[in-house]
Amino acid sequence: MPTRHLEVLIPADKVSLPGTATVPENASGIVAFAHGSGSSRHSPRNRYVAEVLHEHDIATLLFDLLTVREDQTTATRFDIALLTERLLAAVAWLEENKETKAMKLGCFGASTGAAAALQAAAKHPTVAAVVSRGGRPDLAGPQALTLVRAPTLLIVGGRDDVVIELNRQAYDLLRCEKKLEIVPGATHLFEEPGTLELAAEHAARWFASHLRPAKA
Repeated sequence: MPTRHLEVLIPADKVSLPGTATVPENASGIVAFAHGSGSSRHSPRNRYVAEVLHEHDIATLLFDLLTVREDQTTATRFDIALLTERLLAAVAWLEENKETKAMKLGCFGASTGAAAALQAAAKHPTVAAVVSRGGRPDLAGPQALTLVRAPTLLIVGGRDDVVIELNRQAYDLLRCEKKLEIVPGATHLFEEPGTLELAAEHAARWFASHLRPAKA
């Protein structure tokens, strides 16, 4: 069976959030993406990371955490509690959908989306792995960080000095299996040649390792 591309609507409270679920033939798990402020399911960086995950037999869900109207407000873009609720709605949808309900779940977050991914993992123990790329895990808050049990990988650009320090502070609070990966030469958006590719490979290996089905 070839890779399947499903255009979906995620119900979340009073809104419906459009997204695309991509399921490779031999998918061993699925990763929900939480994009950063001002971005969407069309983010070229997240779409590239998703393509690398597909090459590792990992399914993905890219969806809009905010409606078009909500995304016009800066306060809403940085409302971590709201972003977390939306991500949890997507996780609930994946657990009920016949195509994905048997798969182990992961969350990938960029920028503010990383905080939502970690809060979702703290609140929903079936989240089996988390990856943050250029993220702000500190915005998840100390309490949530100490409650995360999902193995967590923090990927930061080597030239993103302020965010490196914020990730180190968050890393120290995590009580789960964890790793901090610094990509040499990369700034916050991983725009330098080869840096996004390296970050995507780190993410793919982490998810491939932690989303494999349990051995019988």
